[in-house]
Amino acid sequence: MRLRNTLAAAGGALALTAVLTAPAHAATGDFSYSYLGADGARHSATLHDPENGRCHTLPEVDSPATPPAFAPHNSTDAYAKVFTEYNCGGSSWTLRPHGRPATDRLTLRSVIFLRA
Repeated sequence: MRLRNTLAAAGGALALTAVLTAPAHAATGDFSYSYLGADGARHSATLHDPENGRCHTLPEVDSPATPPAFAPHNSTDAYAKVFTEYNCGGSSWTLRPHGRPATDRLTLRSVIFLRA
């Protein structure tokens, strides 16, 4: 009976640990950027704990009719490689993990996160 209780407790602890930890394939932290809304005003958006190794096309600027996003800020624990075009195409620039905000001159439409 004691062995069964011990195994049940250990199994419960393992399950709880698996649920509470972030997936190994996700960058931890926030990636934020600015964009111009349909009203012409400056807005901001954030990707929270984005998936590593997958191209993220920014939904606010996924149309050729909209200007690109700008001023990215990488507060994740991964490198953020930002691209001027959709689907991680065009010119690129890499932002360091937990870096400083970039200027408004750095524009982007997509980003991929790479483990540091």
